Amino acid sequence: MLPLVTATRYVTPLREGGSLPGIVEADDLGTYVMKFVGAGQGRKALVAEIIAGELARRLGFRVPDMVIMDLDPAIARHEPDPDVQDLLKASTGWNLGVDFLPGSLGYDPLGWTADPEQASRLLWLDAFIGNVDRSWRNPNLLVWHGRIWLIDHGASLYFHHAWAKAAELVRRPYDIDDHVMVSYATHLAEAEAELLPQVTEELLREITALVPDLWLSGEPGFADAAAVRDAYVATLLARAADPRAWLPDPSAAGPDRPAPAPRRTAGRPSWLGGPVT
Repeated sequence: MLPLVTATRYVTPLREGGSLPGIVEADDLGTYVMKFVGAGQGRKALVAEIIAGELARRLGFRVPDMVIMDLDPAIARHEPDPDVQDLLKASTGWNLGVDFLPGSLGYDPLGWTADPEQASRLLWLDAFIGNVDRSWRNPNLLVWHGRIWLIDHGASLYFHHAWAKAAELVRRPYDIDDHVMVSYATHLAEAEAELLPQVTEELLREITALVPDLWLSGEPGFADAAAVRDAYVATLLARAADPRAWLPDPSAAGPDRPAPAPRRTAGRPSWLGGPVT
């Protein structure tokens, strides 16, 4: 399982999106963005964060470290916002902590010219995990110390919301037209040749083992947490076995529109064609 830490202080909410994550300090002296099990998206969003995020990390992308955070309901006593207080009370026990990157900035898709190879790798990854939340409007990318970091994968793995239809959903084509990197992703075939062979059963079993049993147990139609892990592995392997079913023709990637002109040069992230600063 991921490292287990205890939340010691709730610092402030991040009022972005519907899940209302918060900045939380822990007993390991770390500061984390806590994703709450009691949020509207529920535990499956946390499962997707771990599986999709750790897969991205194993495939060479930068992803903030994750931990399991134990939350004592006493922390909610001094929170003045009633919505936050209710969320904290509903999230007693284990939640997900994502390493806080101080001073990071949100990626501006109009401010950079992306490297086609790296843009293609990111688009292929998101297509594989079914991540619908990497659009121009909300890239879910951070720039930290001149490098790009991937965050917020809770909207991935949509098949686990309807396990009875997983065999059908896993073949659903990925809509690439709204992806933040679609104008630059002209090397999808090369990205697939690099990344697809790495998606093995051994790797997927290592990653799914990081998910706590608590978040998998009680899933309708499954005997236990181990059976749910097996289902994630089998479904993702089935997707990996038939990429032509879900990945559009690389030559047709993206709408016919010009790439935005870069507005910056200094401090450009290294994989987007500029120096690391």
